[in-house]
Amino acid sequence: MSTIGPEDVAYVAQLARLALSDEEAQAMARDLEQILGHVKSLDALDTDGVEPTAHGFELATPMRPDYPADPFDPELAVSNAPAAQGTAFLVPKVLEEEG
Repeated sequence: MSTIGPEDVAYVAQLARLALSDEEAQAMARDLEQILGHVKSLDALDTDGVEPTAHGFELATPMRPDYPADPFDPELAVSNAPAAQGTAFLVPKVLEEEG
């Protein structure tokens, strides 16, 4: 079984633009290893004859019939927006490019 090291956590954190200290990356690597170990322990369960399912019990499907309808008015959609330009929502920039 492969292991997750702090360098793997640091790499993913960089991709997600998260700043983690070395201690945080090590703690995250330990936590992920424990989670993967638990998931791996599920392989020991005998699931022969168990049908695949999305839920362990029956759920009513809250879906409506799929039929064509008039599109939502874009001007009405942005009418209560704090900031809009035409029919587009204006949102603050959350990521800064390096470089």
